[in-house]
Amino acid sequence: MGTVAAPKQDRSRATRRRLLEAAVACLAEVGWAGSTVAVVAERAGVSRGAAQHHFPTREDLFTAAVEYVAEERSSALRALVPAGPGHRTEAVDGIVALFTGPLFRAALQLWVAAANEDQLRPRVTELEAHVGREAHRIAVELLAADESLPGVRETVQGLLDMARGLGLANLLTDDGRRRERVVAQWSALIEEALRPPAV
Repeated sequence: MGTVAAPKQDRSRATRRRLLEAAVACLAEVGWAGSTVAVVAERAGVSRGAAQHHFPTREDLFTAAVEYVAEERSSALRALVPAGPGHRTEAVDGIVALFTGPLFRAALQLWVAAANEDQLRPRVTELEAHVGREAHRIAVELLAADESLPGVRETVQGLLDMARGLGLANLLTDDGRRRERVVAQWSALIEEALRPPAV
């Protein structure tokens, strides 16, 4: 009996994941207003009934999408390697890439939606705080930053704030060329700021 249940559970999990991926893609492409359950279901290739079986309301679907985006962003951050003083430029590039990619775009749409939707706002706020703490912790690790030194914590936070700003700029136009110059400058500044003081 267990062997029959397992494939059914696998199919159910796969359907749920397709719906969440479709919800994130819809948010990134058409925003909150255009992201209805019907649109998401169609994009996921499932019936509206199947979508509502997993997520009875639009709020259920997008609350789950918020959690999914938060987990995907955390996973993407954790996957950034290598770490250490000799790889700081790669670390800065990787962090900026996460803030200028589709997961950040979807997260931004969720923030905009949450600002106007009372049912989403507490969940988005809570998860965004979690992702922010995780991003900071992972950035410290990747950069091999010693936060006991004065100004280092603020330098890491400044990098994350700068990356978020570049992600916002990238929403309206392809900001790639300017971004390359900014990232190169920030990499140099970070290298200088994180260097241990001469004894």
